[in-house]
Amino acid sequence: IPQVLSGGDLLAGAQTGTGKTAGFTLPILHILSQKPVADLGKGRPRCLMLTPTRELAAQIEESVKTYGKYLSLTSTVIFGGVNINPQMSRLRKPLDILVATPGRLLDLMSQNCVSLANIEILVLDEADRMLDMGFLRDIKKILAALPKQRQNLLFSATFSTEIKALADGLLNSPALIEVARSNSTNEAIAQLIHPVDRNQKHPLLAHLIKTNQWQQVLVFTRTKHGANKLVTQLEKDGITAMAIHGNKSQSARTKALAEFKDGKITVLVATDIAARGIDIDQLPHVVNYDLPNVSEDYVHRIGRTGRAGSNGVAVSLVCVDEHQMLRDIEKLIKQKLPQEVIAGFEPDPNAVAQPIQLRSQQAPQRHGQLHPARHLQQRDPV
Repeated sequence: IPQVLSGGDLLAGAQTGTGKTAGFTLPILHILSQKPVADLGKGRPRCLMLTPTRELAAQIEESVKTYGKYLSLTSTVIFGGVNINPQMSRLRKPLDILVATPGRLLDLMSQNCVSLANIEILVLDEADRMLDMGFLRDIKKILAALPKQRQNLLFSATFSTEIKALADGLLNSPALIEVARSNSTNEAIAQLIHPVDRNQKHPLLAHLIKTNQWQQVLVFTRTKHGANKLVTQLEKDGITAMAIHGNKSQSARTKALAEFKDGKITVLVATDIAARGIDIDQLPHVVNYDLPNVSEDYVHRIGRTGRAGSNGVAVSLVCVDEHQMLRDIEKLIKQKLPQEVIAGFEPDPNAVAQPIQLRSQQAPQRHGQLHPARHLQQRDPV
């Protein structure tokens, strides 16, 4: 907060759940309220907050509205997957803070609905995920439309080579602040591995939910198809579940998240990209039904629990195909994860690993270019 208030650039590394949204929103609201502008101009915001996913964009704008309730500042959020016309209408009115995903922002810029000429402060939130999703080219187009004199704040849970390169080109003598060491996991989260055969993952998950009487479980699958299939299987077991991923409409994703938060459904099944922005107080359980292709995503996934000082449990169901992924994760987080075999679900010691179908081998999406540095990850529509 002091660094943002000072007006200097910032490169910040923070685990999810550490309060970074408040950490940049509060000082930005203070700065903008200290120097109000008489004539904002239509569609000419003073602050741009860029974020990778719809859910995260909506969550940040909700925080802006909450923290700025008694200020005269105005804000709105724009993202894809919903009707563009209401967003165009809102951009015809004065605006201080714009929260946006890159794709929809470029769409509106191309139609001359929004101008970035007045931007004083730029926030890139979850920059690592934006690069993973193939947004680098979009981000560069957006940066080119910004005024040279501005304050830049870049937030990332991990500091990869690509993030450092982006920071070098974007930031001017930034302060470096790390809440926790890079790629570390939250100590409030108990982590556990259950070895299991691949065809026993679903029965084991249902067993864990029922025997432990879990009421709220966020489950990660590797693919959208896997998410849909698991929901169907859990429903047959009498466990209420819904899925969120890039192929779901925004209204369906919003409904699923709301019902999960309200306790109307027990299980929310998500892919990595859709899960960004899921901020649920005291979410007790996260399950990795499939381990992620990219080790850093493990840190992001389990960070959905153990937030804001509460404790959480992160369970991973690991079959023989995923042993190398597990080794990579343990190397990244610099710890050996405890393993516990559940009685009745003992893995076959003679099982042979099979190659895992990665996201890039599925049908391409609407924006389907692959990011060269992350060729295993394919960009979902946002």
